[in-house]
Amino acid sequence: MIWYQLINFAVLFALLILIGRKTVKKIFCGHRDSVKRQLLEAEKGFERARSAEEMIKEENERAKAQEDAFLASSAAHRAEALEALLTGVADEEEIRRAQIKRELKARRIDMYENLRRKMLHKVALAVTELVAREPYFSMFRASEEKIIDDTLPMLRITNGDRVYLLKHDVLYVTLISAFELEQELVKKVENRVTELLDRVNGKPSFRVLVDPSLIAGIQIRIGDTVYDSTLKNHLYDLTTQLGEDSYISFHNSEELYASMLSQIQAFEIKTDIYQRGRVISVSDGICWLDGLADIMYGELVEFDCGERGMILDIEDDRIGCVVFGSYEHIQEYSRVRRLGKMAGVAVGDKLLGRILGPLGEPIDGKGSLHCKDYRPIEFKAPGIIERQAVNEPLYTGIKVIDALIPIGKGQRELIIGDRQTGKTAIAVDTIINQKGKDVICIYVGIGQKETTIASIAKKLDDAGAMSYTIIISATASQTAPMLYVAPYAGAAIGEYFMYAGRDVLIIYDDLSKHAVAYRELSLLLHRPSGREAYPGDVFYLHSRLLERSARLSDKNGGGSMTALPIIETQAGDISAYIPTNVISITDGQIFLESGLFHEGQRPAVNVGLSVSRVGGSAQTKAMRQVSGSLRMTLAQYRELVSFSQFGSELDKSTAELLERGKRMNAILSQKQYSPMPFEKQVLVICVVSRGVADKVPVSVMDKYEKELLKYFEINCPELLSQIAIGSKLSDMLISSIISEACEFTKDFICQVSEA
Repeated sequence: MIWYQLINFAVLFALLILIGRKTVKKIFCGHRDSVKRQLLEAEKGFERARSAEEMIKEENERAKAQEDAFLASSAAHRAEALEALLTGVADEEEIRRAQIKRELKARRIDMYENLRRKMLHKVALAVTELVAREPYFSMFRASEEKIIDDTLPMLRITNGDRVYLLKHDVLYVTLISAFELEQELVKKVENRVTELLDRVNGKPSFRVLVDPSLIAGIQIRIGDTVYDSTLKNHLYDLTTQLGEDSYISFHNSEELYASMLSQIQAFEIKTDIYQRGRVISVSDGICWLDGLADIMYGELVEFDCGERGMILDIEDDRIGCVVFGSYEHIQEYSRVRRLGKMAGVAVGDKLLGRILGPLGEPIDGKGSLHCKDYRPIEFKAPGIIERQAVNEPLYTGIKVIDALIPIGKGQRELIIGDRQTGKTAIAVDTIINQKGKDVICIYVGIGQKETTIASIAKKLDDAGAMSYTIIISATASQTAPMLYVAPYAGAAIGEYFMYAGRDVLIIYDDLSKHAVAYRELSLLLHRPSGREAYPGDVFYLHSRLLERSARLSDKNGGGSMTALPIIETQAGDISAYIPTNVISITDGQIFLESGLFHEGQRPAVNVGLSVSRVGGSAQTKAMRQVSGSLRMTLAQYRELVSFSQFGSELDKSTAELLERGKRMNAILSQKQYSPMPFEKQVLVICVVSRGVADKVPVSVMDKYEKELLKYFEINCPELLSQIAIGSKLSDMLISSIISEACEFTKDFICQVSEA
């Protein structure tokens, strides 16, 4: 019997060894295969990073070859260019080649930055796969208790949590870790949370989850507040910083790989506190969010897909957010993260000469901006004490405006009229006229066609004005949130230069389309509509934008920002809702009348309805002296034109006034893209208003003006120099001007008669 039991025991023992060995072998082989598989994946990630590096090298070599070929092709022209420069003759071909060279270099830099970001993404994946294994695995597991001990004192019950507890007795609390935690650590967290909630008479609904995607560390969620000490969050912060700091250069994947690993190895336990919510619904660029109880109006959020948005509506049970960019990738119930900063744009001198998108991103293909300064798009306007009076002129180069509707630095002058009456032309001419006057110009196109923006950029480039100009383009094809944010981004960029003590001219073309975009957003956000379906705060929309234009006091740097908003009317109706709103905000308006435009008057300014509330304070004494009676003369002329249509016989003085008005009206006409310097404007107005040109035929007044200015430039340049000083014209100076003008006019009339 004993032998039978021993034999059975021996057989069972042999079977156990046989089966157990196979099982153990299978387990270890499976583990070995898993480790081998992970190593292969990490190697593949590293190989992908190497391929990105090779792409960079190839593109750099190709770009360098193109640049060398270009330089070789232009070598033959260098001797001629040098000779031209020595003799003072500008070589346009050499200038054009230098410009092409700069553009090639900018594109090369931009290409390098794009490939560097791709390399960063691939290296980050490889690093993520690597740190999920030994020796990092043991290092992070050993730090779990320290992470919890450091995080527990940071836990707070926010105001949003208190409001939630007023409606609900229970607050949801979740403890998430990459690995299963010891019960002692879980109990420690639960006791701390229970203690906090007892103070506000609340109860926790406590859950413990394991999420391997966190890689390592602890994440505690109390309501919508997240206390994140995970390695996944650290890698997110690290890659975000390396991606945004494009001025940090990495020449190869090994350097980038080593940099990321060194920062992870030196990783100190740090708890990142932020809020997370979820998407309730999304449509037409509007997202309704749940949670984020402590978020502020105008703050930025980031969705799981990487898109960003801005908070525009806060209700009791939900939050309205507009999405910047594409919203098709945002899903319902996906998570959204509060970034803790207001929406803003990058600012700096590197923006000059560039064409930007609504959020300040370059869209002209000339490379990245590399601006280190950042400014919020919404900013409080300077107060009364911080400002000073507007008394320094900003010349547009347009005679009728500088003489009758003067604009001062820091002023807000509205340009209003029907479509196709020359509103944008006035703005572009004003930018061109700032050349050499140390004024930075910003053109914000809102709802314009892409061809229109391209045409304006070309005109400014041809006139040499792009070197001091920034163009912000929010075209008609873009979403309403982009059209809404564009003028505020332009104002933020302008404020950067203004607070640096510079003079800025900003043009909003046009605010009618901006109001329409805001109406669309408001209706999608379910706000109550008012007059013409606009929301009740549409006045505040433009007032908080235009009030940011000012002339700062000397104590605050003395900078200025002059705003020229543009409003489009329907059939000349300036009493409509949006036009009257903006008229009441601005310091005057330039009204362009379609009737005058069709009559051939350029610019078609209606002097009677146009006004500048700054007035003569923004004029030099010389201009104020010669244009003082000009408005009355033109008003009398318009009345006489209507009266003379009845065919009545006019007396001599009335006929003379009518003839002088015709010539004055003709001399105030001006071609586009030909702004006139201040001293020449004063000269022409002085000569014509004093009757010197009364006998010159109206049909040749344009030719008369050109030859008169040419005559003074050649024969009397000292008179123009005295006018340019801007002080009051002396009687002797006026008599000299009239004497020279009379002599020229006689010769001109004789030439015209003979012709």
